[in-house]
Amino acid sequence: MPRLKLFMIVLIGLSCASNAIAKKDWAIWNSSDETNNAIIDHSPFDSFLKTYVVSNHPSGINRFRYADVSRGDNKLLNKYIAKMASIDPRDYRKREQKAYWLNLYNALTLQELLKLYPVTSVERDKISRKRRITVAKKKLSVADIDQRILRPIWQDYKTVFGLSCAAVGCPAIHAQAFTGSNTDKLLKQYAGEFINHPRGLTVSKNELRVSRIFSWYRDEFGAGDGDRQLIRLFSHYAEDSKALYILGFNGDIEYAYDKRINAPETRWPL
Repeated sequence: MPRLKLFMIVLIGLSCASNAIAKKDWAIWNSSDETNNAIIDHSPFDSFLKTYVVSNHPSGINRFRYADVSRGDNKLLNKYIAKMASIDPRDYRKREQKAYWLNLYNALTLQELLKLYPVTSVERDKISRKRRITVAKKKLSVADIDQRILRPIWQDYKTVFGLSCAAVGCPAIHAQAFTGSNTDKLLKQYAGEFINHPRGLTVSKNELRVSRIFSWYRDEFGAGDGDRQLIRLFSHYAEDSKALYILGFNGDIEYAYDKRINAPETRWPL
């Protein structure tokens, strides 16, 4: 057998083995103690969000007052994140875990943006891979929480609408922390709010323009069925005036994304 061919076979074998090990490593998070009725306390984060999230911005997009966060409240955010890092979420029920990961993703994103602010735009992928934390002795990035824990374990496309990357084009940051009891209700609400806002979806007889979020998370929204699965998703959540146009749309979907930071002074639209 030629050396090059042998080398390629070995290389492919090592790659497959590495991927199998990686999947096994991430599978450790897919466990829970459903007999544990304890509740993870997110009230410090809830209070932080209620203090600094602007829910009545004229743009219809919630904003975060980065410039106004006091040194004391910044420390409280850091303390909350440290407390979450000290918890092994696998000791709790699955519904507590779901709220835990959603809150941790958003808290870590805000923590990183507070270090960088003032900035005018958010490099979503760069921040999500840069910001890291250790949970149960495992090092995780913000991207890992999204891509390797929440999405594969829960397989619930609505989690997408609970993750705020701090850009105008992302799902909104809300003045309420997730809890084990409110998460599913809030995610359904946030999905509807996002799809019915122009940054999520605009439609006319000849054009359907949607957030690039729906392209990035294509697998979660049913990639195997082409655009029709997205059309069904949009029509399910859309207000009646939009739903009729969506159901009759047969053209190509256009994708757009606004990476400007979701600070109050960011104008909408341009």
